Amino acid sequence: MQAIPCVLMRGGTSKGPVFLGSDLPWDPARRDEMLLALMGSGNELEVDGIGGGYPQTSKVAIVSPSPEPGIDVDYLFVQVMVEQRRVDTSPNCGNMLSAVGPFAIEQGLVAAQGDVTRVTIRNVNTQSVIDADIQTPGGRVTYVGETHIDGVPGTAAPVLLEFRNAVGAKTGELYPTGQPRDVIDGLEVTCLDAAMPMVLMRATDLGKRGDESPAELDGDRELMARLESIRQQAGAAMGLGDVADKVIPKPVLISAPQAGGILQVRYFMPHRCHRALAITGAVGLAVACADSRGITDGLAGVPGDSGLMEFEHPSGRLGVVSHWPAGQQWPRCSLVRTARRLFSGSVFVPETLELDAVG
Repeated sequence: MQAIPCVLMRGGTSKGPVFLGSDLPWDPARRDEMLLALMGSGNELEVDGIGGGYPQTSKVAIVSPSPEPGIDVDYLFVQVMVEQRRVDTSPNCGNMLSAVGPFAIEQGLVAAQGDVTRVTIRNVNTQSVIDADIQTPGGRVTYVGETHIDGVPGTAAPVLLEFRNAVGAKTGELYPTGQPRDVIDGLEVTCLDAAMPMVLMRATDLGKRGDESPAELDGDRELMARLESIRQQAGAAMGLGDVADKVIPKPVLISAPQAGGILQVRYFMPHRCHRALAITGAVGLAVACADSRGITDGLAGVPGDSGLMEFEHPSGRLGVVSHWPAGQQWPRCSLVRTARRLFSGSVFVPETLELDAVG
């Protein structure tokens, strides 16, 4: 067996290993095969690997110094499928993004600067740029703090994320079909690309209240089949091609808020309902609510005076603050997450995977 340096981290409401790019094969096919092996993909429990047996805990972050001026590190996100031996590198993951800044500082890729260190990150999946403010009192990363985020027990140090250029992350357009509303399978939908390509649907149009539990939605086979049909048609209409083997666009059920938020959300990944809400999904929904030409109009509440939009999800709420810098067409979106370093060591893979040639 061969050992690969690895740090297991929680980022937001997700969890997975974080690697230096130089510790993995440079060839994408060999890299992906190695990730499938070390995560245990192809088994519902990922019992022969370090994956967590659920999409939120079967994620990988790969971090490298960035050659781009003004960018500190590049971050490649890899969604490792649980039951299928397959990976997808088409989307970003904003929750795992929360772990990138602390990892970069602790690995020596970015020097700590005072009590708060800003790490500028390029997500290479989508070419989006994010500024992450990491707590570094005394020049060292701290994970201890008083910030609580719904979906994670306890409290931790805050990680402030600001998305500079969320709109058109994959397609270059906010509405890739050319219009804010489309009809697919007899349903009015909004096909949106802001931080994450998504297809928004009213829960009531699918016979749902919008406050169902993830387990209840996952168990509704008729609903899941219909969501997948709509998702694949939306993907083609958005110019993403055949998305049957991709995790984008994400299907999202929206409904009127019930607990004082701006919108109630059930976000799919895409074949299981998220136990909370993806960060990129929240950013995209914030842009959709700010623009208001899509189907969020008439459902969404009013943002707070500071531009705060709180999205109700199965584990609580996720707040996004949007603001328009002078001369910018679309808003910048910022939000607070937390992260934690869980384990540092080596993960082992069979020697037949030829670890010797790395990038």
